[in-house]
Amino acid sequence: MRIRLLLGDQLDINHSWFSGADPEVLYVMMEVRPETEYVHHHAQKLLAVFASMRNFAAELEGRGHRLRYLKIGDPANRQSFEENLTFLTAEHGAELIEYQRPDEFRLEELFLEMQARLPLCRVESEHFLLSRDEAAAWFAKRKNPVMEYFYRDIRKKTGWLMEGDAPQGGKWNYDEENRRAWRGDPPAPVRDGRIVDLRPLWEEIQKAGIASFGEPRAKAFRWPLRREEALEDLARFCREGLTHFGRYQDAMAMNEPFLFHSLLSFALNVKLISPREVIEAALAAADQNPAIPLSSLEGFIRQIAGWREYIRGIYWERMPGFGIENFFDHRRNLPDWYWTGEVKMRCLKQSIGQSLKESYAHHIQRLMITGSFALLAGIDPQQVDDWYLGVYIDAFQWVELPNTRGMSQFADGGKTATKPYAGSANYISKMSDYCKGCAYNQKQRHGEGACPFNSLYWDFYLRHRERLEDNPRIGFVYRTLDKFSEEERRSIRRQAEEYLEGIEGL
Repeated sequence: MRIRLLLGDQLDINHSWFSGADPEVLYVMMEVRPETEYVHHHAQKLLAVFASMRNFAAELEGRGHRLRYLKIGDPANRQSFEENLTFLTAEHGAELIEYQRPDEFRLEELFLEMQARLPLCRVESEHFLLSRDEAAAWFAKRKNPVMEYFYRDIRKKTGWLMEGDAPQGGKWNYDEENRRAWRGDPPAPVRDGRIVDLRPLWEEIQKAGIASFGEPRAKAFRWPLRREEALEDLARFCREGLTHFGRYQDAMAMNEPFLFHSLLSFALNVKLISPREVIEAALAAADQNPAIPLSSLEGFIRQIAGWREYIRGIYWERMPGFGIENFFDHRRNLPDWYWTGEVKMRCLKQSIGQSLKESYAHHIQRLMITGSFALLAGIDPQQVDDWYLGVYIDAFQWVELPNTRGMSQFADGGKTATKPYAGSANYISKMSDYCKGCAYNQKQRHGEGACPFNSLYWDFYLRHRERLEDNPRIGFVYRTLDKFSEEERRSIRRQAEEYLEGIEGL
């Protein structure tokens, strides 16, 4: 008799565990308070994880597997992995507890520590393109790993978008073709399909006293909560979004929070679908639809096979120290308006408001709006981490931490990203319509009504010159700064200081 523990982000029905029902195996799933409290979670994230877990449990039972599910309000639930496993082991006379390797460092450490008291045995999750050991071996061979070469090795290994040993089309990367602003044409896909009523579950969560923030949208929940729904969303993206995804993947628009993005990240990160089937579906769609450009197909595959896998490898390569790095020694508190959306800057109001409403923002909103502001303002990266980890429905630490602390905040000093992703209002205006109608003037560096992004951008590079001026990717910034008069630089510094002192009122 053995127990097999399943975590809330391990909902992979194609895992080898489930190849056949075994009466000597009891699957255990549990909703425990520590998983709701290690960070302040968005209401939709809580709803999506719990609902997906419960749907997966029902599917397991429907396939004949034995299952014990402890809901958040179950009187038998000790609200602890260890305490629940201890009583279940005794209750069922289990001689072994198997668990899939967690994707988060804190849980891996917890289960390794529990091995001293419980008969735990670890197996692979089987989800990613590379196992943890394969990814670790790749990083171990490289002093300065670069995502582009990791991505190329994945392509060579799988044969995706390859013609023999050469990349299809003669180029590995079409990123330069995928940076176009969207001005309304072609129209974005309509996202008014599936609606699920999760009000009974929301009542359970509230009754249990679990704190959250953001809009629950429990009456009309839109995220996929079953594998079949995730596959429907994948097929719809391949049919309606993939053609235009590439060229507009960095674009931002006031009334279109999703544009041509796939919205598959939650389903991927809780393992309802796998990266391999997502990529193969995109490849099959391109074979059938000549209107899908290679640049779009490659850009999408690079996000899944390149960046997602690479980020996971970096996470495990650098933990636990990764979680405390603070290259710039930033200490300022995160403004309260990150939690409310009550800010005058139109780009931040839109991006944060959308995040609070949808539990979603795409990568450029995260990187170049909310993330860039936090970097320029010198916000403590721990507080930035906590916000990103809590607000987004797809955020689990293995993917959030490298993207936030490593890339967005450059807190590791360039081990993840080769330059800080800091942007002025010029970038925001170029890639969005956010600046139109804003209370601030995107063309001014200082003076009444000047966009805070401008003075904070130049001030950031002025105050960190010693750390950054030798970076070959940002030499142009300092060449431009050196052309400014001394009075102009002083005006920039004064304006930035004024905005930072009154940051809550921006």
